[in-house]
Amino acid sequence: MTHHHPAAGDGAAPRPFGRLLTAMVSPFTPDGSLDLDGAARLATHLVDEQGNDALVVNGTTGESPTTSDAEKERLIRAVVEAVGDRARVVAGVGTNDTRHTIELAGAAEKAGAHGLLVVTPYYNKPPQAGLVRHFTAVADATGLPVMLYDIPHRSGVAIATETLVRLAEHERIVAVKDAKGDLVATSWVTSRTDLAVYSGEDALTLAALGIGGVGLVGTSTHLTGALTKRMIEAYDRGETAEALALHRRLLPLFTGIFRTQGTILVKAALAAQGLPAGPVRPPLVDATEAEIDQLRLDCAAAGLELPA
Repeated sequence: MTHHHPAAGDGAAPRPFGRLLTAMVSPFTPDGSLDLDGAARLATHLVDEQGNDALVVNGTTGESPTTSDAEKERLIRAVVEAVGDRARVVAGVGTNDTRHTIELAGAAEKAGAHGLLVVTPYYNKPPQAGLVRHFTAVADATGLPVMLYDIPHRSGVAIATETLVRLAEHERIVAVKDAKGDLVATSWVTSRTDLAVYSGEDALTLAALGIGGVGLVGTSTHLTGALTKRMIEAYDRGETAEALALHRRLLPLFTGIFRTQGTILVKAALAAQGLPAGPVRPPLVDATEAEIDQLRLDCAAAGLELPA
């Protein structure tokens, strides 16, 4: 491969979007409309207090299935305006329709996004040749760097290792958010390509770093960001015992945030902290008192207090 991605400068794997990214929830007002002021405040908190190098907006955690194209564009603009001078803003543009995905990618570029997150087309189960065609068409459509999103348990189709090797030859396909949960496959991707592999599963971050991954696109990192960043940086410095201790400390939240759908519990936690969140949109439902009580226990187990 002749192309070069922005590198860390220390011989480590390239990390085009930094080390720590959070897939940000989309704050809504009590009546369920988009809260752009809240989005700006939440983005500022995630970058300035929680140590995120980049934010993903309009991902599944951002309730992208139930936000309109116009809302997606407004959200990107609000977040870029709030933190774009000091963090990368990566726009989720993936749909199961290549033409619609290309439209969203163009709109995201115009709105000031620094990169694109493109999920495997879901529900219609394209063959691998269809995935190559889809991802290539989207990467060809803008000048922005692309992070592929491999999450077979949601999309129904895995991106095969051979397909990732092929897609890595595209100059703008620079990274993959890996939620496959298959560390052997991940090992082959990091050894056969120069794609920056970001764990798409909070609890597998440390394991992914150990086989050549570069960081995390997280959900629990709305709460654990600062400590997760510390874990990644400790691993980087070769302080693996400290990294493992932090991994074990954070494990109750890395996993606990997914006891029900992640967005639901993140929004409940943010609300408890007095941060912008608001309700979820149907078909999601807001957290129950019992779920919030359990989340409080998971936070406590990780050494983080969630206000009552």
